[in-house]
Amino acid sequence: MTFLRNALAALALAAASPALAEVPGAFDMAEDHTRFIYAPEPVHPNGMPAHGNPFVTQGYLYPAGTLAGNVPGVRDDGSPRFPDKVIGTWTCDGWFVGEGGNAEHGVWLVSRQIFDFEDGSMLITQGTELADIGVENLRPVTGAKGGFAGLEGEVGQTLLGFSEHFAVRASFRVLDARDPAAPGIEHVRHPGASEIDDD
Repeated sequence: MTFLRNALAALALAAASPALAEVPGAFDMAEDHTRFIYAPEPVHPNGMPAHGNPFVTQGYLYPAGTLAGNVPGVRDDGSPRFPDKVIGTWTCDGWFVGEGGNAEHGVWLVSRQIFDFEDGSMLITQGTELADIGVENLRPVTGAKGGFAGLEGEVGQTLLGFSEHFAVRASFRVLDARDPAAPGIEHVRHPGASEIDDD
């Protein structure tokens, strides 16, 4: 009976949340260099932001793999290079830390990131960012809505590289707390899932 009850409850949750089948478990981001703003001070002698410098920036979200190989995702005028593939916008604010804009390794930012998808779904993460290219860094999910509502997990961020304007390109994958090794979508936790018995 317990197994049957759990199965029926899972089917009911899935029927009530059709967006769960549509939210991406992975995606890419290209920062728009025209929207990257940081404070006049503190800066390094070469003009790059130094430890403690606050910033805010925005960019475009693309399907996973669009920017593989550090492919440019933004034109010189700040418009998306692949407008038909844009699936949302990315907003990030925080502070440069450590070596700041001169960092080549380790933590260089402490930030909040907002992933705002065109279908109304949203993810918010907060934590550190690495200057290392190709190294994944896990950030806890601190807010979610729409198809991601109720998610309890992390988002893995991997820096793909920089544009000639110092704009970042990155890939992301959504991880559910119940299975940190698995990508999201089917592992998104619905708010009512905790009410289902595990035995």
